[in-house]
Amino acid sequence: MRLKDKTAVIIGAGQSPGETTGNGRATAIRFAQEGARVLCVDRDLASAEETAKLAGNGSAAFQADVLKEDSLGAAIAEAVRLWGRLDILHYNVGVSIAGGDAPPTEITAEAFDRVTAINLRGFILAVKHALPVMRRQEGGVILSISSAAAVESYPYVAYKTTKAAMLAFTEQVAIQNAEYGIRCNTILPGLMDTPMAVDTRVRHTGKTRAEVAAERNAKVPLRRRMGTAWDVANAALFLASDEAGFITGVALPVDGGRLVQIG
Repeated sequence: MRLKDKTAVIIGAGQSPGETTGNGRATAIRFAQEGARVLCVDRDLASAEETAKLAGNGSAAFQADVLKEDSLGAAIAEAVRLWGRLDILHYNVGVSIAGGDAPPTEITAEAFDRVTAINLRGFILAVKHALPVMRRQEGGVILSISSAAAVESYPYVAYKTTKAAMLAFTEQVAIQNAEYGIRCNTILPGLMDTPMAVDTRVRHTGKTRAEVAAERNAKVPLRRRMGTAWDVANAALFLASDEAGFITGVALPVDGGRLVQIG
């Protein structure tokens, strides 16, 4: 019960279609298992409701679109209305090729703006609305999902750029809010077996799921097998808990040693 009586908002708690569990859903479930009351936020209300049902422990669902600041503010306000406080904000939204991402010589302005708005602007605006609540409480945890792509070779420009910017913003929020007892950290997932990472590539490449998975597995040093959403969820649980009470401003790789291999 590492999060007993804590209130958490997970933005991106639903998931895209696929055979496995996504990071947001797995994190909502793990947080609830450890005692948190979780507001499962997603633009797809049905998917958020499914996550809330799976999580249990009084979890609730809320519809919000990260492209609309008002809806992000409303999600934060809903958690406070339901439970009187906000202990954890977890931003788990990201898009790459599904948003039209491409190499630098092929990216369109529209695709770059779309990916930037979802990956980065949404995170910044969610934090904007969470900080006043956490400052009044004199405590809170802000988490996000960046990516190992932020620091490794990655072919698509908007995803890499936005995920790298999340590291800088994490550091900024951490140092500017330390005096309020607010911690801010981000997670760098490596090659993961999630619907966004694998099933999206299946739809865009025409390869089978087994082919995409095999290509990705071969690149992972640890056991030659991708991680799962539960690996990310457990990392988020640690960073959200009091066990990480002296950790702020860090980017934690969850990647099976891939970044070490790359150097």
